[in-house]
Amino acid sequence: MRYRVTHTTTYAYEEIVSIGHNEVRLEPRSTPRQRRPVTALAIEPMPAVIATELDYFGNPTTFFTVQEPHSRMVLTATSDLELSAPREPEPEPTLAWEDLRASLRTDFSPVGLAAFQMSFDSPLVPCAPEFAAYAAGSFRPGQPIVEAVLDLTHRIHADFTYEPGATSVATPVRDVLERRRGVCQDFAHVQIACLRSLGLSARYVSGYLHTRPAAGRPRLVGADASHAWVAVYCGADGWLDVDPTNDRVASDQHLTLAWGRDYADVAPIKGVILGGGEHTVEVGVDVEPLG
Repeated sequence: MRYRVTHTTTYAYEEIVSIGHNEVRLEPRSTPRQRRPVTALAIEPMPAVIATELDYFGNPTTFFTVQEPHSRMVLTATSDLELSAPREPEPEPTLAWEDLRASLRTDFSPVGLAAFQMSFDSPLVPCAPEFAAYAAGSFRPGQPIVEAVLDLTHRIHADFTYEPGATSVATPVRDVLERRRGVCQDFAHVQIACLRSLGLSARYVSGYLHTRPAAGRPRLVGADASHAWVAVYCGADGWLDVDPTNDRVASDQHLTLAWGRDYADVAPIKGVILGGGEHTVEVGVDVEPLG
């Protein structure tokens, strides 16, 4: 499946900004099932300096400086990419989750080490007993890792209410677990906290979701907008992407933008400005299937 994604962000400032330094992650990364993404990034006003490189996690990252005084800045990223459907989880039982946890401590291969670093606390996702206690309902002794992950995904979808405005980027993940409401970013953080609190490896995935529902069926939550889900390391079976907001395994409708330990690693835009005062931000995303 081929897609064109247009992601537009508009900043409007009440005072003049004299200079701004920005870091942007709006170029989808290449993955085994997401091939040869091509992105055009348009910035107004024109940056005086711009450079692109890969960050620590391999995400394409653009740095730019706007030196022209301005009261409005618009970033438009247009990306063309092609996706293949991910491999469905194997029907036969996979490695028990306790055995996978033990193997993370002894696998010194590049893949194993990359997974191991995703088993620790991160700035927005602390490990804690309450997350392990919630996860225990899915991770019973000897439970195969994929079965346990899918069950946890289902429970988060069933137990939590999708409610825009109930949380903000600053809402602690412990509060989300207690209140049982939030948005896709919150549900991803809760699932990652549960998995890491059991000693397993999980990473935060940001991207987009496109769907054309069948007649009489609801659209998936987060469709045609920025979205977030979770990738869980399953040992020899690789990484399994699951979407707790929609209770499903990621499909060729999930378009990956970036991944990291939590949202702080993959925020689409962040920066520092001189001036500006109060400001507003408008974000628009259009996901267009190309056939």
